[in-house]
Amino acid sequence: MITPIDVLPPGKKVYFASDFHLGVPSPEKSLAREKKIVRWLDQVKGDAHAIFLLGDIFDFWFEYRHAIPRGFIRLQGKLAEIADSGIPIYLFTGNHDMWMFDYFPKELNIPVLRKPISTKIGAHTFYIGHGDGLGPKDYTYKVLKRVFANPVSQWLFARLHPNMGIGLANFWSRRSRIQNTKEDEVFKGDDEWLVHYCQRVEGRQHHDFYVFGHRHLPLDLPIGDRSRYLNLGEWVNYCSYAVYDGQELTLTYFEEQLA
Repeated sequence: MITPIDVLPPGKKVYFASDFHLGVPSPEKSLAREKKIVRWLDQVKGDAHAIFLLGDIFDFWFEYRHAIPRGFIRLQGKLAEIADSGIPIYLFTGNHDMWMFDYFPKELNIPVLRKPISTKIGAHTFYIGHGDGLGPKDYTYKVLKRVFANPVSQWLFARLHPNMGIGLANFWSRRSRIQNTKEDEVFKGDDEWLVHYCQRVEGRQHHDFYVFGHRHLPLDLPIGDRSRYLNLGEWVNYCSYAVYDGQELTLTYFEEQLA
């Protein structure tokens, strides 16, 4: 859990981003995207009160006891710098990087969250998570997620040498839908399953804002008469993120004119 932010200091903001998918579609393009993300972090750290990263930061991640995937050092260094400055960063696991364990909490002082959370930020209530496995349908993935989250599965994968385990995972990662075309990333209207999920949660407990990633499509939709659902999109095609200034939650784009 996180500490509720009861009062947002004047001039301070809270930032939300997700689905960087670092590692695909090629080392060169991933590195260019990583540098862009670092530029974004440099820009927002000046007025950030907190930063939420909502999963799939890496297209694959697995922490062995004494090894982590090679690369992404610029991002890790920038996150460490920001966390060391006193700005809290909250990192959610996604379906591509669910095998995070204690590296980020111990080395970077960044807590890792595995489930959606309900919290208060300023004058509003938020429901925040990655978004995978929520809502109706997608039954095959829900079964796979239970397998991948099982400690036995994790123990077995950890028995593979990192060269083999990470190499095998990167092979499958190259089949990821994020690196292909946008043909799957179209608005599904009444079939938007995260909308259904938000409506169900709202029926039990009111939240002003629902913020998720995973969907890969920037969305800002009403949930009933009093709430909104924002999907943060992704950084392969959109470089989209959300910012909360204490009054409004706004979906916006980084270096839009250069994208």
